Amino acid sequence: MSEVGDGRTSLPGAAAVSRRGLLAGAGAAAGTWGAEAALAQSGAAGPAAAEAEAAIFGPVTVRPGDFRYDNLLRGNNFRFVGRPEEIRVVGSTDQVVRAVSEAVRSGRRVAVRSGGHCFENFTADPAVRVLLDLSPMDAVGYDADRRAFAVQPGANLGQVYRTLLKGWGVTIPGGSCPEVGAGGHFAGGGYGPLSRRYGSVVDHLYGVEVVVVDRDGTARAVVATREPDDPRRDLWWAHTGGGGGNFGVVTRYWLRSPGVAGTDPSQLLPAAPQRMLQHVVIWSWEHMTEKALTGLLRNFGTWHERNSAPGSPHAGLYGILQLSHRAGGTVMLVAQIDADLPNADSMVTGFASAVTAGIDLTPALDIRRTMPWLHRMTWPGSGEPGDVIIRRYKIKAGYLRRSFTETQLAAVHRNLTNSTGGPNAGMLLIGYGGQVRAVAPGATAIAQRDVVMKAVYQTIWEDEKDDKANLAWVRGFYHDVYAETGGVPVPGEVNDGSYINYPDADLADPAWNTSGVPAHTLYYKDNYPRLQRVKARWDPRNVFRHALAIEPPQAG
Repeated sequence: MSEVGDGRTSLPGAAAVSRRGLLAGAGAAAGTWGAEAALAQSGAAGPAAAEAEAAIFGPVTVRPGDFRYDNLLRGNNFRFVGRPEEIRVVGSTDQVVRAVSEAVRSGRRVAVRSGGHCFENFTADPAVRVLLDLSPMDAVGYDADRRAFAVQPGANLGQVYRTLLKGWGVTIPGGSCPEVGAGGHFAGGGYGPLSRRYGSVVDHLYGVEVVVVDRDGTARAVVATREPDDPRRDLWWAHTGGGGGNFGVVTRYWLRSPGVAGTDPSQLLPAAPQRMLQHVVIWSWEHMTEKALTGLLRNFGTWHERNSAPGSPHAGLYGILQLSHRAGGTVMLVAQIDADLPNADSMVTGFASAVTAGIDLTPALDIRRTMPWLHRMTWPGSGEPGDVIIRRYKIKAGYLRRSFTETQLAAVHRNLTNSTGGPNAGMLLIGYGGQVRAVAPGATAIAQRDVVMKAVYQTIWEDEKDDKANLAWVRGFYHDVYAETGGVPVPGEVNDGSYINYPDADLADPAWNTSGVPAHTLYYKDNYPRLQRVKARWDPRNVFRHALAIEPPQAG
């Protein structure tokens, strides 16, 4: 149960756009009761991993009254602050097993945080009594025994990218916010600028190590892989998009692309780009008419409808259309591509021309530049919703199988020009599809495979006194766009539910979801019953739960 994280993409690093813009997301010695033996008995990490964990950090227990408590309490979204009886900072699988065992034995609710970027209060729920902090578990390396790259949940994406590139010249198609923890990002699916070319992160997931709790309350670590004959394969499958916080505590991921052979690590994951070409066009709201705004949205959608098939020559191009509220002042188009792909420059030019076709606007800024790929993916603060002060936010999302309808386009314009939105409010359309669509909906837990875009609606603010107004604006915006389907993106010809790494508890609230379609259908569609069966097998006591958790199947 690494935290329910986000699969956040980042905003481009244009000089004119600040980090306050929109999203684009000393301890006691380790125990000595036999980590190596305990893990080996359960088919877990094995001797090599156990040896590496022998001198690891922790565990550390921090309780109210300890000066460290408030410093460790908050995640990325300052809207949510829990009050657990203790924060347990752990550094190994063995420590996780013991912490979970103690929580279960004492009847205390447990939640887990790796990077702290959950959009909702899943780790700050008042019912949570024990908060496990996995951030010290941040190792990234190659496991020759499993012929796969091992990543611990506390490693943030920037660490993952840097280590994979420095060591082997490879990468994964993950998000562009380097501070996001691998723990939640991977479990929910994971995507980013390379996903149209290489698929979702979980399309390269070989295995997981998970601390689970048996029916008798025993906590143990198990390993599940995608091997067809693995008796625990269902647990692996559940972590290919089932989201964190549902089945157990993920303590290690293994990554290897499907179908690759040999033992050369540099051939087992996609090659990292050498350079990234980025084109940014920014327009001022001063001259943005409804016709121009809806034209940009329509054209962006149409291009993705036409260029998002698996194997498309344009699958390497990643686009974002970022629309601030009128109070924010700008609309921005971003294109990113591996600069060494054939015809990369002309593809970017063609994309920008297609999105702006028929639009009579003069850009306030038009920049095209090439930079090292790692620079682009690990720039501090990229994609963060706000800065050190502005850290309250609400984010909602939806998948799109094709362009917005005309009714939806009118709703977007209406809400981006009303009097209640703030300067840090707005939305994004994010390119998706491509190789993502080459995978069958049931092959992984990600059911939304026939989609071409993700839509993100958000507002960011500073003071608690502004919570009500900001929440009302973004909720009203979202409900208006999906008014014809009960205020939520019900799967159909245009919409296709939402992404669990952008969790939104409103989808389970009948005040905001009047569609009659439950949240679990919006997130998992036809994969939900199978996820319930995995839940029943691996978390029979329902230890791991939150506001959008997968529920055990009903008896009878």
